[in-house]
Amino acid sequence: MAYFMRAIGKTGVSGVCTRSAQKENALKNLVCQRGKFQRRPIVATHRRYLASSSVLSKQELSYFHNAGPTPLIGKTIGRMMDETTEKFPDRDAHVFVRDGIRRTFEEFREETEKIVLGLLALGIKRGDRVGMWGPTTLEWVLTQFATSRIGAIMVNINPVYRVHELEYALKMSGCKAIVCDKTFRTLDYYAMLREACPELDTGKPGQLDCANLPDLEIAIFRGQDNLPGTINFDDLYNMGGSNEVELRDEFEKKTQFDEPINIQFTSGTTGFPKGATLTHHNIVNNSFDIGWTVGFHEKPHRICVPVPLYHCFGMVGGTLCGMVHGATCVFPAPGFEAEAALQAVAQERCTALYGTPTMFIDMLHHPRLSEFDVSSLSTGVMAGSPCPIETMKQCISQLNMKDVSICYGLTEVSPVIFQTRRDDPIEKRVSTVGKATAHNEVKIIDIQTGEIVPRNTSGELCSRGYTTMIGYWNNQKKTDEAIDKARWFHTGDMAVMNDEGYVSIVGRNKDMIIRGGENIYPVEIENFMYKHPKIADVQVIGVPDERLGEIVCAWVKLKEGQTATEDDIRDFCKGEMAHFKIPKIVHFTPEFPLTVTGKVQKFKMREEMTRIMGLN
Repeated sequence: MAYFMRAIGKTGVSGVCTRSAQKENALKNLVCQRGKFQRRPIVATHRRYLASSSVLSKQELSYFHNAGPTPLIGKTIGRMMDETTEKFPDRDAHVFVRDGIRRTFEEFREETEKIVLGLLALGIKRGDRVGMWGPTTLEWVLTQFATSRIGAIMVNINPVYRVHELEYALKMSGCKAIVCDKTFRTLDYYAMLREACPELDTGKPGQLDCANLPDLEIAIFRGQDNLPGTINFDDLYNMGGSNEVELRDEFEKKTQFDEPINIQFTSGTTGFPKGATLTHHNIVNNSFDIGWTVGFHEKPHRICVPVPLYHCFGMVGGTLCGMVHGATCVFPAPGFEAEAALQAVAQERCTALYGTPTMFIDMLHHPRLSEFDVSSLSTGVMAGSPCPIETMKQCISQLNMKDVSICYGLTEVSPVIFQTRRDDPIEKRVSTVGKATAHNEVKIIDIQTGEIVPRNTSGELCSRGYTTMIGYWNNQKKTDEAIDKARWFHTGDMAVMNDEGYVSIVGRNKDMIIRGGENIYPVEIENFMYKHPKIADVQVIGVPDERLGEIVCAWVKLKEGQTATEDDIRDFCKGEMAHFKIPKIVHFTPEFPLTVTGKVQKFKMREEMTRIMGLN
């Protein structure tokens, strides 16, 4: 405990946690409440699971450890930045296509050092929290690396947050400063911050005294607009002097790689966001492993990064991965636009393309796809939510991404703990999330007993290793629920490990549908329905039913220009899956409720169907 308290101080989170382990098991008797409907006991009938205890004891358990091909890296982000810049000073580090901005590694480091001195001149010091609120811009990445060099903790704030969400993030993390864009799409950041902190109108820049946000002293805005109560980001370039140079050297020398450097909020698909607190060690090593697996260490790569930077995918898998491996990060636009991403690939000759499944679906179905030359692509990463098998196959065949990799993880584990490899058989790359990443242990447990289940048996996925966060910032209760005494992080995802150690995610524990005593995993149904020639995207949920507890409901987004009826969809499923898995309700929709990272918010879909069905 003392070790983690030294890393964080008197506030924040501690890293040694307790947890009462157990929730439910997909193949055991299960009783829980969802609203007023009770889940019924399940009886497994497959012969494999009726074996005697003596036979089961001889079966290999669902545990896997990847010792890794290289040692862990014990360096701070600042040191990694220096080493990469010395190797590749004249190579492009970042290209912002829409803004027409390009920086080499040497230019970017020089610019970052100026921002470091500016932040120090404003009174930012080691351990202070600095919020970053805005879309993908040069200023976002400069803030990321500048804070890391002096041991300040950057707080990633979702660029589409509204006032009450912004207030929550700033209060919970205790931000001393916030760096903002002026606008993004329809959002006016200054107006929203002023609503949260009315003192902006009359406050002295850099010395705010906000009653609603007592920790907030500094508001920095992109551009040179001299907004009341704020500091222009561009002014940071000329603020530092000799005193700040001495402070910089002191902080850089003292900063340790096990110290917290970043607070990333969980995506909010299941409820109120929590602040996952990550260290240099967490994300330097994770970014290295992601890039190593797809071959970024073997030759110069240019990564198209259309995913948002506030999310761990864009920040760790994108900007930091590029810095660690000396790869160029190409940002098509401030937010995701399918056409802009395809255009950036063609214009900048990108070799890798990132995206969530929803983003890839949008790019694959874009009417101008054939006009863009994507032949430079060879690899990329699909992550953020379950990856449909058919979408993965189309990325290989239509986007030339023969070495595309699927990543699985969560913000709390830095974020990637499973990744498919280039030499994995194609059937494994399209049907599993691969094996555990380097230096990680994983296991699958019976949710009721906490015991490791045999291979090929469903249970809750847990991981342990360098990837595990310190904890949730200022939320010991939730930390204790997520990380047990032995430092196993409980993902809440249901998974199956096969005899070779490959893992398939069969669904979120909370998303599992229980229809009349039958366990149903939405991912299985979704993967089949993606094969329908008229379906562009599909999401399956459970909705309440008085007799069966729950029934299967499919939200279907059709391809442009296509029409279909509910019976058409159900007829496609008949004879191909058990009758109880066939959607009882088919709801056609032009779009799904999404987070800014493209994750589908199934809880909002359930709420909408409850309203449509007239249920309380």
